[in-house]
Amino acid sequence: MGQERTPSLFAPDLSMTPEKPVGDRPERMKVLITVKAAPQPSSTYGETVCVAGLRLDLASQGWIRLYPINFRELESNGRFRKYEVINLEARPSHSHDSRPESWRPVIPSIVKSGYLKDWKTRDPYIADYIEESMCRMFAEAKRTKNSRSLAAIRAKVVKGIDIEPHPGWTPQEQRKIDQYVSQQELGSTVPRSALEAPRFKAWYKYDCWGGKCAGHRQGILDWELVALQRRFSELGDDHLKEVIYHNFFQRMCGAERETIFYVGNQAKRQQTFSVLGTYYPKAM
Repeated sequence: MGQERTPSLFAPDLSMTPEKPVGDRPERMKVLITVKAAPQPSSTYGETVCVAGLRLDLASQGWIRLYPINFRELESNGRFRKYEVINLEARPSHSHDSRPESWRPVIPSIVKSGYLKDWKTRDPYIADYIEESMCRMFAEAKRTKNSRSLAAIRAKVVKGIDIEPHPGWTPQEQRKIDQYVSQQELGSTVPRSALEAPRFKAWYKYDCWGGKCAGHRQGILDWELVALQRRFSELGDDHLKEVIYHNFFQRMCGAERETIFYVGNQAKRQQTFSVLGTYYPKAM
């Protein structure tokens, strides 16, 4: 078995699919942000980011996805980090994203209310949501439409990381970017900038604690993978790949770490899961 944690008295039932309200009425909520996915092209917003985390409201605890968010256009006091607690209003998504955890944030309502700065302060919130089997998530997605789409999966062993050149935006994605850049926002004299594709993309290869796990290879959609490449943009390709390997494999998946992957699926391909982020406290 994996490294077991003692569940709290009020530990959630992770096998339950959350129920999303009918209609479009906004709800007030408190959310601990655990995931910021890499930005993707959008003709309306230029770029959009999928954010996920845990609702902390006593009556509605569990995973939640907030989309769309354009971080570059957020006011400075609304730009939150991973492991920031935010208060906001959000509406349940239905027509564009039927996944049970998906909500549309009301951007002007976002207010930051605290930051969990280290693993010790984060663990009480995350521990009860850690699961052992990615294989079970796959089985649920194959068996049931709109099954659970977010989870935190403890890796049994992380076997490696594949790093390959990013092919650039598809023609459809580039059209979205061009459309956004060509539109001048009313009253603004600052030209809109285009979202650049990262130089590399990457996949984790790992085994979960599913009884007959044959291994998983999942793309990394973490914001930090893109941010790291921008931070070291002056490096040559080989050196940049070494930096990615060190940070995302040696540091996050080292023997001294307990590696847990935040995973999520795609709205249109619900059997396709990616790694949205990594939780890697020191092993107990």
